[in-house]
Amino acid sequence: MKIIGPDELLFGVDSVADCAQYLTDYGLTPSTGGRFEALDGTGVAIAHRDDSSLPPALGTASMLRKTTNGCADQATVDAIASELQKDREVKRLSDGSIESMDDIGFVLGFRVSIRRPLSLSAETINAPGVASQRGVNVLGADQHAPAMPRTLSHVVYFVPDAAKAEAFYVERLGFVCTDRFVGVGPFLRPAGTPDHHTLFMTQTPPPMKGCEHFTFHLGGPTEVMLAGSRFVAKGYESFWGPGRHKFGSNWFWYFNSPLGCHVEYDADMDLHDEQWSAREAAMGADASQLFLFQHREKWAPGGPPPGAPRPAAG
Repeated sequence: MKIIGPDELLFGVDSVADCAQYLTDYGLTPSTGGRFEALDGTGVAIAHRDDSSLPPALGTASMLRKTTNGCADQATVDAIASELQKDREVKRLSDGSIESMDDIGFVLGFRVSIRRPLSLSAETINAPGVASQRGVNVLGADQHAPAMPRTLSHVVYFVPDAAKAEAFYVERLGFVCTDRFVGVGPFLRPAGTPDHHTLFMTQTPPPMKGCEHFTFHLGGPTEVMLAGSRFVAKGYESFWGPGRHKFGSNWFWYFNSPLGCHVEYDADMDLHDEQWSAREAAMGADASQLFLFQHREKWAPGGPPPGAPRPAAG
């Protein structure tokens, strides 16, 4: 089944205005129907939690109502419908998508992906021993460079039974495990993408379940640093990062959000195929990041050390 990855995440939120401002400041473009889009058309949709058109809530504090996965073709959508109809309801919606539910209770949608092809440059580097990528007199540091979310990368679920959840996605939808935190959960890659993962699940005590975070790919680590720094300057609270993960190798920076979950910027994720053998590690700080920075205000030599208390006013 050629599932590419999440096309859209739908949330039922407390404040549509606050979430709309947040997603716009994050870098997504407002569209119709409460949607906020990345450059390729994938995105996040929001509505008030009492909106009757929303799928039912998860019964927890989570605001996520639906994950819609994009597929390579209609044959994949039809194959998923045929598979899931064996033991559960599958709805066919007016937009041509199908809707059902996984074994944990998350509402899922599947459709032919709306992703638009992108033709963009990526971050370049110059390093001794190899031909230069950026060239003579081409600057690598530009404080005004754009740093826009390019495509919806992945979503992370809290689940009360990670083994049961993994079995559903692997056995019914054709995902494969690329890496695993032992006793916590798997990183899962669907067949339609080489991305290290589009879904990660972490074991939580019942009945807790919901969305821990979602993220969009940017064009490289410098874009992650630019976008994150601009987000901080707008008053948003950094949660974790910036840094670089071990599993997946992606650069990251997480922020708190009014959507009831964390929201991440990421870039430069590993790609895998069927020849890859999944690794396992115990969850811990040494396994979750290769290195981690802490954001501070800008500083220049000659001034007080970074983090030093400022003189009292007056």
